[in-house]
Amino acid sequence: MNNFNYYKATDGMGAIQKVASGRKVDFIAGGTNLLDLWKYDLTDFESLVDINALGELKSIGENENGGIVLGALVTNADTAYHPLVEKRYPILSKAILAGASAQIRNSATNGGNLLQRTRCHYFYDADLPCNKRVPGSGCPAIQGHNRMHAILGHSNSCIAVFPSDMCVALSVLDAVVHVSGAVGERSIPFGEFHRLPGTSPHLDNTLGKNELITGISLPKEGFADNYAYLKLRDRHSYAFALVSVATVLKMEGDRIQEIRISLGGVAHKPWRVKDAELYLRDKRPTEENFGYAATLILEGSKGFVHNDFKIDLAKRAIVRNCLMALKPESQRPGAQPSL
Repeated sequence: MNNFNYYKATDGMGAIQKVASGRKVDFIAGGTNLLDLWKYDLTDFESLVDINALGELKSIGENENGGIVLGALVTNADTAYHPLVEKRYPILSKAILAGASAQIRNSATNGGNLLQRTRCHYFYDADLPCNKRVPGSGCPAIQGHNRMHAILGHSNSCIAVFPSDMCVALSVLDAVVHVSGAVGERSIPFGEFHRLPGTSPHLDNTLGKNELITGISLPKEGFADNYAYLKLRDRHSYAFALVSVATVLKMEGDRIQEIRISLGGVAHKPWRVKDAELYLRDKRPTEENFGYAATLILEGSKGFVHNDFKIDLAKRAIVRNCLMALKPESQRPGAQPSL
């Protein structure tokens, strides 16, 4: 039995100050990942600060820039089915609904989704070394069974992948994460929020100590006309991606005016290569052009025997998903183009 103190926060600053008051104190909202970590004896707390009463973080609405703000405490399910999201940012709705299960989406929050830890089985086994749990202890995944692991952005310290579907879509939407701490508020561009492992794989993101995610803002442009999310996995539901791809684009005649492509399941964070997107601008949306862009995205990729297949799989997935984005209706079951 893990004994701990429980506090129910009534205001954001009070919650932040409470978390700052001790070393083993943290926020809890949906708790879908935090309680898993605790159950597997991967973390422990002296106190938890429940932030579910912070009503100001439970809404979705338009902002002064014509975009929308997703409250950090809005559940993944309510976000995916919100009329503004479904109409203006369908790539986000589709990505969220590809993740987890209905039960988990009903509890998991937007802020928590950004903060979830890797699902690497070596990380989840407290009896094994893991640099994400105990820096300097080693990474057995490199020489072990690594079928689910990274092919991009990895290091000698860690080859784990970040599991979120939602975050892959937020990456192509150029979202901004808003946080609040004891010293004030700040905004973090989404591409700068998650870290690559380097020599510090235990640091998943750039959130400061005791900072609280308050919301996620999306720009006005939601790419509602041309988008696609493709998740390749071992089974159709409740499984993490081997490779996932989010693509959004705008056409001008028969040419690509703008395109954004992000990969999931292949790195320690959603993976975008802007040089590949720049290459595709003003190009025709052909399989050949998408294939070359995929080569740019996967430049430097490296497998570890069991996951070597991911490199070719990712290239095929990028091309397929870009073609799907030209006709979003092709994403209906049985209507997807094949290569």
